[in-house]
Amino acid sequence: MTNPFDLTGKVAIVTGANTGIGQAIAVALAAAGADVACVGRTPAEDTVAQIRALGRNAEIVSADLSTIEPVQRVVDEAVAKLGGLDILINNAGIIRRADAVDFTEADWDAVIDTNLKSVFFLCQAAGRHMIAQGSGKIVNIASMLTFQGGIRVPSYTASKSGIGGLTKLLANEWASKGINVNAIAPGYIATNNTAALQADEVRNKSIMDRIPAGAWGDPSDLGGAAVFLSSAAAKYVQGHILAVDGGWLAR
Repeated sequence: MTNPFDLTGKVAIVTGANTGIGQAIAVALAAAGADVACVGRTPAEDTVAQIRALGRNAEIVSADLSTIEPVQRVVDEAVAKLGGLDILINNAGIIRRADAVDFTEADWDAVIDTNLKSVFFLCQAAGRHMIAQGSGKIVNIASMLTFQGGIRVPSYTASKSGIGGLTKLLANEWASKGINVNAIAPGYIATNNTAALQADEVRNKSIMDRIPAGAWGDPSDLGGAAVFLSSAAAKYVQGHILAVDGGWLAR
């Protein structure tokens, strides 16, 4: 029988592939057989080295997704370097923390532009390519704050709530065109974005006390979910937000 999780011959774009969740997902896709365009402001040299060590092809695509200026180039460069595009993982994101009464317009715009606006237009550019070929997989990275409010991160919460809605909208429009659009909502994962929470003894304890698994997640914990949603195994999964959270939402 054919392995439905096999990604051999597929080409993926992963944004924010330099470290953390993006790097882990890129390596997991490669382990399943995909070639990967690693997108980010900082060249993802270590990620590319890990992927090539697995016997897959990987290329660096340099792009600052704080604006939509490089979006079409990202798609065009990935197709030119790797010969196609079958999978898009929208992982790149930033966070700004401040009390809502003190939150600045600059911090609002920076987060929304990177986490939501650029994600939509990258979906659009990839979607045009995928619609033309009649197939494709798009996986957006959502958050626990797609479901909850959080504190001191108003623009991040708004952006990740928007990712949830955008994922469903695109699934509604593109499912009939052979494209699966879904999202992964990571729980509390130990990355650079959550370093401030991990360092805050009070917040860290309150988070740990609520996680049934009893530990922060590791970026590699997202790999299997990404492979699943990028593969034929998920061919009838549309508009779903898959929580990988150690049981956080269940409590």
